[in-house]
Amino acid sequence: MGNDFKDLIVYKKAFAMAMEIYRISKSFPSEEKYSLTDQVRRSSRSVCSNLAESYRKRQYRAHFLSKISDADMENSETEVWIDFALRCNYITIDAHKELIDKSTEVGRMLSYMTLHPERFEGKR
Repeated sequence: MGNDFKDLIVYKKAFAMAMEIYRISKSFPSEEKYSLTDQVRRSSRSVCSNLAESYRKRQYRAHFLSKISDADMENSETEVWIDFALRCNYITIDAHKELIDKSTEVGRMLSYMTLHPERFEGKR
């Protein structure tokens, strides 16, 4: 296991998803700037930041698991905002499916990390 959270596949996937959300959300209406646009960007980016924090504290299992839980929570919140974007007709059904599929994959990886924290623990 490397010493850089950026080497984690889950981080790479979450980061790519956050960047895709950024790109797509640039087309959202200006009246959504301080609500849907900011919220979906914030939550998707928070998945990445919580992964980074968890990885740096991985030698402390409780802290690691807490931050992975936070990342999973933010990932779930991102899905809610993606659902709103679809229902408001800001994204297509295909774009929605693609983002939800990516979010589901990230969620599965986060669940794996929760179930197997020993595989990510740093040296004590």
